[in-house]
Amino acid sequence: MDIPLSQRLGPNTGLDLVRATEAAAIAAARLMGRGEIEEADRAAATAMAAALANLELDGRLAMGEEVRAMASTPLPGGTQVGTGNGPPADLIVDPVDGRRQLAQGRAGAVSFAAVTNRGALWAPHPAAYMEKIIVGPEIAPYLVPECLDAPAGWTLALVARATRRTVRDLVVFVLDRPRHAHLIEEIRSAGARVMLADDGDIYGALLATMPGTNVDLLMGIGGAPEGVLAACAIKSLGGAMLARLAPQSEAEREAITRAGLDTKRILTCDDIVSSNQIFFVATGITDSILLRGVRLAGDRAETNSLILRCETRTRRLIFAEHLLTG
Repeated sequence: MDIPLSQRLGPNTGLDLVRATEAAAIAAARLMGRGEIEEADRAAATAMAAALANLELDGRLAMGEEVRAMASTPLPGGTQVGTGNGPPADLIVDPVDGRRQLAQGRAGAVSFAAVTNRGALWAPHPAAYMEKIIVGPEIAPYLVPECLDAPAGWTLALVARATRRTVRDLVVFVLDRPRHAHLIEEIRSAGARVMLADDGDIYGALLATMPGTNVDLLMGIGGAPEGVLAACAIKSLGGAMLARLAPQSEAEREAITRAGLDTKRILTCDDIVSSNQIFFVATGITDSILLRGVRLAGDRAETNSLILRCETRTRRLIFAEHLLTG
């Protein structure tokens, strides 16, 4: 995607954007472990929306969570964000990835956001769900479209050969959902190990893509907005992704058909985000393998965040202390 100089994102865009995930994480952390899923999600989204308004961008949200949530949200798709004075940009956000973990006070809740050039993000509204296979840079050259239709054992054998290991050495991240019962059985029958998670679609994608996590790939059906957001991180890290829309109800299938979307098309990261001008940010809410959770103490909050810049393959970890007001 050829970007005119006047429309290019500045090198510090990631540092500006991370303030939005920091605000969301702090707001969500105040409700950690209280069992209030919707309240925590709304508090995080409200805090994120306020922070996004200060970005020096002519931004818009390419896709929101309102289709799957079946409820209003402070950050619906199409929302204008930023001051309007900067370069045109598309954003996609998830104030709380791992809402159940947050409500239960468990590890793995993270706030995410990404920004790229206007028109670079594929936004399959009104699709809610997407089938995915995600791998890191070492395996990326070997991931082929046939993997999405092949038995899980075939794909796992391919990954094992690519990494010079046996299938039983592999760990696969899968969301713990009834729809994945057969997939989990296939993976276990092939001899691989399964990491099940109650929630955390984007978090799982990062585990499969980043080094040192002991997760080799993600498989299964998760959220479509989460898939688009994850693609920004995967491309920035040099990983690979195969994806295809996977409607989970007749109503969703009919809506997708009316929108002219193709449920048979297999997409890669480049199909989902066509620009290399990507900034992806994440802030831990609760502790996880990737990031430390928010620490609250009186009028202070400590956060741990990640910033990825696709153009330079830069990966930054940030520890910040915030003075809380109000």
